[in-house]
Amino acid sequence: MNEQQRHLSVIGLGYVGLPVAVAFAQRYAVIAFDIEPERVQQLQQGEDATQEICSKELQSGQINFTHQVADLTQANFHIVAVPTPIDEAHKPDLVQLLAASIQLGKLLKKGDIVVYESTVYPGATEEECIPLLEQHSGLKAGKDFFVGYSPERINPGDSEHTFISNHKVVAAQDSKTCDIIAAVYGAVVKGGIYKADNIKVAEAAKVIENTQRDLNIALMNELAKICHKLNIDTTAVINAASTKWNFMPYKPGLVGGHCISVDPYYLTYKAKQLGYRPEVILAGRRLNDNMGSFIAEQTIKQLIKRDCVIANAKVAVLGLCFKENCADLRNSRVIDVIREIEDYGLEVVVHDPLVDKAQSKTLYGLECVDFASIQNVDAFILCVAHQYYCELDITHYANKLTSTKLMIDVKAVLDQQAFAQQNIQVWRL
Repeated sequence: MNEQQRHLSVIGLGYVGLPVAVAFAQRYAVIAFDIEPERVQQLQQGEDATQEICSKELQSGQINFTHQVADLTQANFHIVAVPTPIDEAHKPDLVQLLAASIQLGKLLKKGDIVVYESTVYPGATEEECIPLLEQHSGLKAGKDFFVGYSPERINPGDSEHTFISNHKVVAAQDSKTCDIIAAVYGAVVKGGIYKADNIKVAEAAKVIENTQRDLNIALMNELAKICHKLNIDTTAVINAASTKWNFMPYKPGLVGGHCISVDPYYLTYKAKQLGYRPEVILAGRRLNDNMGSFIAEQTIKQLIKRDCVIANAKVAVLGLCFKENCADLRNSRVIDVIREIEDYGLEVVVHDPLVDKAQSKTLYGLECVDFASIQNVDAFILCVAHQYYCELDITHYANKLTSTKLMIDVKAVLDQQAFAQQNIQVWRL
């Protein structure tokens, strides 16, 4: 099949699928599919609620946004990029992935190629997805249609490491299909293509990328707790250690989002199925998952030290997204800080300049307030280092604080000395 005959579909238009669809649309005809009609309508109008793709990009290229499943029959190269979260028990939730596989299986044609980008545990594509494609298509994988895997490396809010600029890993059932997939991705990806040995290797590569980051941050979080006991500044320690050529300057903080705090559980889930109980990975996860409680506890202690009456205290939490300069609310661990503070009986107001207020209400039951409405708070808890907060003049904070004058700087982005000149104490991890 030559390039003119290659028609793509992208299934799932979230933070992963949309950038993929828009990039491929510059080279191929793309059917961009999502099950939510409202999402599709917004994209058709040139609006992206995730704020990752601008209107001009949405309206350029050969792209057809649709929520009609039948439109997928126009494509012969399908990319599946639906969410794969974890449930409350930290087990993989493949409901959307399996549903997409069933729908796709019903319309597969001979010669079609299906590439999964959704994060899964090693073996899931061949053990869970391919059987559904075969069952609902009546076709045989590896003979009538062909399957590959290319782990997503989308980093929301990052304009440097994009789908086009990232090095892309691809894999398939056989070398010929892998070559085709590599050529298709290579037509738009400028960062290079790496052919993994097989699908399971590519799946494993994805989950260990983020497991490694999770563990490195867990180490820094543990360091922060030790430094707190030693009464020394964690940032000062990291800055000093960073002068060594091979030191990796990770920072402590809340670890949420759709990758770092989720992918390790996909790996440990599969390991347990195979009879092995991971020790280091799960220890890192426990440590990172408990950081919200630690931050809340330290906030209470700092308020008490400054003679604040806890029963009447009011704090403002700044930032609700899972990371800075990004509107993504999924799996944000800021909610842990908020709930813990509320459990102590304090009044909590929440602000985030980027979030969709309706979404924060739906996901967490929280009313995000305007910054101007924040008044007479005993402390600010800066959880997310949005540029908005970093660029605010100190007076914007000082004028809203009571005599307690406390700033909790989770990400260590504020100038402690400058705040001290305003008699505002800054406590940080």
